[in-house]
Amino acid sequence: ALNHVLNYPNPFTTLTTFMFEHNQPNTDLDVLIQVFTISGKLVKTITRQINTEGYGPVKTEWNGRDDFGDKIGRGVYIYKVQLRTPTGNTVEKYEKLVILN
Repeated sequence: ALNHVLNYPNPFTTLTTFMFEHNQPNTDLDVLIQVFTISGKLVKTITRQINTEGYGPVKTEWNGRDDFGDKIGRGVYIYKVQLRTPTGNTVEKYEKLVILN
């Protein structure tokens, strides 16, 4: 399960933190966060592997820059948080964020 998916602050100008909770304690989880424009263009991919003792919250910071290091424009974006367990089970949730730069 993937719960309480959010980013704070939202809206933001230079830095936001993605946060979520999960139900897989003491498990190596692959985390994939993707940020898309409203039209569906992928602008940022964040990947990491976590192993938490509890259920969260898991936090990942993002500076509002795309995969090339450029600031992305002001506006509304959609992001996806996906978790994958070592056995291949996945869960994902979509949320929106706003950039005010």
